[in-house]
Amino acid sequence: MYNILKVYNPQNIQKLRTKFIEYLTYNRVMTTTNTGLLHGIQVLDLTRVLAGPYCTMLLGDMGADVIKVEAPGKGDDTRQWGPPFTQGGMSAYFISANRNKRSMTLNLKSPAGLDILRQLIARSDVLVENFKPGTLERMGLSYEELQTLRPALIYCTISGYGYSGPDSHKPGYDFIAQARGGLMSITGPADGEPVRVGLAIADLLSGMYACNAITAALFARERQKTGQRIDISLFDAQVGTLSYVASNYLISGQPPKRYGNGHPNIVPYQSFKASDGYFAFASGNDEQWSKFCAAAGRPDLAEDPRFASNPKRVENREALIPLLDVLFATRTVAEWLAACEQAGVPAGPINTVDQVFTDPQVLAREMVLHGQLSNGEAIDMLASPIKVPTSPMQLRYPPPALGEHTHEILSGELGLADAALEELKTSGAI
Repeated sequence: MYNILKVYNPQNIQKLRTKFIEYLTYNRVMTTTNTGLLHGIQVLDLTRVLAGPYCTMLLGDMGADVIKVEAPGKGDDTRQWGPPFTQGGMSAYFISANRNKRSMTLNLKSPAGLDILRQLIARSDVLVENFKPGTLERMGLSYEELQTLRPALIYCTISGYGYSGPDSHKPGYDFIAQARGGLMSITGPADGEPVRVGLAIADLLSGMYACNAITAALFARERQKTGQRIDISLFDAQVGTLSYVASNYLISGQPPKRYGNGHPNIVPYQSFKASDGYFAFASGNDEQWSKFCAAAGRPDLAEDPRFASNPKRVENREALIPLLDVLFATRTVAEWLAACEQAGVPAGPINTVDQVFTDPQVLAREMVLHGQLSNGEAIDMLASPIKVPTSPMQLRYPPPALGEHTHEILSGELGLADAALEELKTSGAI
């Protein structure tokens, strides 16, 4: 009797429910049951390529119902960006930013298509688009008109330069944002050419900033009962993320230099070459520096007045780094990593991408998401880094085929009958 009561205790029932949800999530079982934080929020996604789709995917991962609107016969540009493609022809690039969405095709140049868009806007909580500034206005969908259709709408635009300033009319490209926004001037070897980050970081930052702004606006709407207009630009996102590098300049008036893998404010904090390859080393404070020097058999380095404090090490960077180059060349990467681990000093391997996905920490954190496309093909995806154990991320929809959910959305959301849907298809509106 005790065991039965123990099992059916309400607290244990809740624990079993939580464990089951965790099983669904962490074992990546497809589910249509939505327990996400944004469950009940409908997002109308008029974006394509990366910044916008990444934003809306984050919202979808947190439980929002994301309706991705695409041009008939073409769809998101990234559907064609490859190889690689899956066996069924879906591009890996498209997959990276489009799970947990339903896809519908809609011709926004068609009066009927535009009318459907208006109806969907009137039912949505959030509208995200990354057209060139002024595109929706030319369709008769200014912010004032959007407020008429849906007073509580959160309207977010993502563009190259935003809706103000002399360059607001220009298209946005990640590479140009990295260059013009200062990132390339601080990236690359000190005596080499400026280098862009190896992925579209300005796009991804814009998507994250947009997602943050949208969730904040949704929270504010709960109290103020009003919608919001959000204006995100790639250029702003890149400049805004200069962070402490910008602060260094604004305080000192000195433009920052490139340090390769070094750090402008912390020394030693960079990559070093061991006897068999490179590794990353980070002495974040004087205590760590002292512990490392003791573990390396060089306590004299910590006692040297030139290197005793971080400001002194930064000042005497050019004297210290060559000494460390000689020291690190005496052991293998594995030996240095083991020594740093034992001493409590941060260090890590410089992994290739294939090595990343065999890293024990990556495996433990379930950063690979196993799913299945609508055609039955199994795929692996990068999982969300947003971990909310009490409302874990769910894979409700795999990256959709073009227009896969058009009929489902128009019939389910707008109540259109089959005959009306066929007429829209015949006219080219969907």
